[in-house]
Amino acid sequence: MGAPVYPAQIKSVESGSPAERAGVRPGDLLMRVNGQGVTDILMYRHLLEAGHVTLEVSRPRQVVLHAVPQDHHTVRADDADVTLTFDVDWEDPGLEFEEVLFDGIKKCANKCDFCYVHQMPRGFRKSLYIMDDDYRLSFLYGSFVTLTNLTEQDVNRILNENLSPLYVSVHTANQDLRADMMKWWKLKVKDEKATQIRDMIERLESIDLYTQVVLLPGRNDGEHFDETLEYLASRPNVISVACVPVGLTDHRTNLAEVRTFTRDEARDVLRRAERWRAQMLEERGTRFIFPSDEFYLLAGEPLPDEDAYEGFPMLENGVGMIRDFLNEPMPDTLPARLPEPKRVILATGALFAESLDAAVEPLRAIDGLSIEVRAVENKTFGKATTVAGLLTGRCLRHAIKPGEADLLIVPPTTLRYGTELMLDNVSLTELGEQFRMPVRPGGSTLGELARVLLQEGQSSGPQFGMSAHAVKERQGHDLSN
Repeated sequence: MGAPVYPAQIKSVESGSPAERAGVRPGDLLMRVNGQGVTDILMYRHLLEAGHVTLEVSRPRQVVLHAVPQDHHTVRADDADVTLTFDVDWEDPGLEFEEVLFDGIKKCANKCDFCYVHQMPRGFRKSLYIMDDDYRLSFLYGSFVTLTNLTEQDVNRILNENLSPLYVSVHTANQDLRADMMKWWKLKVKDEKATQIRDMIERLESIDLYTQVVLLPGRNDGEHFDETLEYLASRPNVISVACVPVGLTDHRTNLAEVRTFTRDEARDVLRRAERWRAQMLEERGTRFIFPSDEFYLLAGEPLPDEDAYEGFPMLENGVGMIRDFLNEPMPDTLPARLPEPKRVILATGALFAESLDAAVEPLRAIDGLSIEVRAVENKTFGKATTVAGLLTGRCLRHAIKPGEADLLIVPPTTLRYGTELMLDNVSLTELGEQFRMPVRPGGSTLGELARVLLQEGQSSGPQFGMSAHAVKERQGHDLSN
């Protein structure tokens, strides 16, 4: 049957490029490079590094071109589709593609006790139910992968193409405990060696690894946590460890019993992490272990200073988001009064409400400005979900009454990237009409929030790692089975 081909739809063609000179148009399909199918944008770029390459592009038969060869490019057509074949010598072909993955997203091989997808309520868009675990998205966008679905060919490709860094969900370095927590499907694991986390980390010794540990109270915390940190600290290719508490919803039907951390348990996690942070700062010059903001809030402990986050490399994992938000202070000059009185509601999750309330206190000195920070109960995922980013239109509809304020500010992290749509596809425009008040996203920093609130600026929107999810959004209709 021949080698598989993964047609990659072309989004745009650069003006004056070899592809344009060959007659390639947006909507055409890249079929092969040097006679072989291309699985993704990384393979495409890697093949181009050979210098001299031949690209084969196909076009549906509706449009037939009678092109004339230009320069060293050749153009031909076959009976099925119009096929343009052209050569490139040490030059970018000038193609941009609709997707970065041509062969689809690699699926997860695990059935973790704490998987958030398994706790999703019904009725959301398909992409939110895709259990992706794709090392290519990890390299491109920083999404975390478990490595358990890798083949020997995948491992060799990571090493040969130096796909570094990767972001790896370790959870525990105790192999028996990891198997018990993650419960990988035997039929979905392509190579049993890939489930051995220590072996995989050591096999990938030339690849920088940013790791994460999702902690479950009574499972992989306590002494197991110390064991994991001791092992990860011993591996030179492990750059850092993000520690986050398990995220739970009220939709855990037929799932293992998992609970949240108590205050004392959260403090124990921070105590153990801090001991390792001090040791690693002395030995490596980095704190190495970075607990998420949620642990500090659960423990009732103050957040570390900005320097302790070492440039915020783990923002996308909830590490340092609050400190980063507070880093840009209020504008130097605030108005003494407003031209007209304004009532503002700042909606947020229960976890962040107290911190936000304290942060906006200087704005309350403005005459005519009334600010209420409202902790919104999550009616979609349940009371166990307290983070702001998982609030939905439904949650706001339960928490806000029409006309009770002049402006409603929502967290920008609640919005689907590049849109004004929340997780449940409710738009801010729709909410504004229902609430009879403007609804705007807040800022990603305190200073930006103040400018948005005073209607002197626009929110920059969500800033954290949405690109991998955007790939799932576009490919969701193909991956729902």
